[in-house]
Amino acid sequence: MGESGEHETAEPAADRGAPDDDHARLAAIVDAWAAAIVSSDAARIADFMADEWVIVSESGIAEREAFLAYVESGDLTHSAMRAVTPPRIRIYGDTATVTVRITNTAHYGGRCFDADEWTTDVFVRRDGRWRCVLSHITPVATPADPPPDA
Repeated sequence: MGESGEHETAEPAADRGAPDDDHARLAAIVDAWAAAIVSSDAARIADFMADEWVIVSESGIAEREAFLAYVESGDLTHSAMRAVTPPRIRIYGDTATVTVRITNTAHYGGRCFDADEWTTDVFVRRDGRWRCVLSHITPVATPADPPPDA
C-alpha cells in the first residue's frame, strides 16, 4: 500500500479477465486503497468497500457505516500506510483473498498509534469490479510474544 495521499480511485470497471489480470488488479487495489485511507476521504475509501463490508480486529466487528463515520468526523485519520510484504492473492472464481503485512500510523481520539499488522481482505467481483466485503487485522507478534502453542 502506498503512503501518499495522491488521488487514486478504486479499480476501473473491467470485464472478467484472465487470472493474471485479476491478480494485477487486486495487487493495485492494495496500493490504491492505502492511498485512499491516507487521504481521509470517506467517499474515496467507501469506493473499495461493498455495502456489507465489516472489519474484524481485536476490538471486535465494526460495520462499514461506523468506520466511515469515524473518518468523516475526523476522529480517525491515517498519516501513513504501506505494505511491507508482497500481497498473497488467491482467486476463487468471483471471490478473492488478499493477505499482506501493513504498517500504518493512525490518529484516533487525539492519540497517535503506530501499527504493524497482518491484514486479510475478502473481495467479491460484482459487475466486473472487485469490492471488499471483509477486512481482518491481526497485530504482528513482537519478539517478546510467546508462540501461539506455548
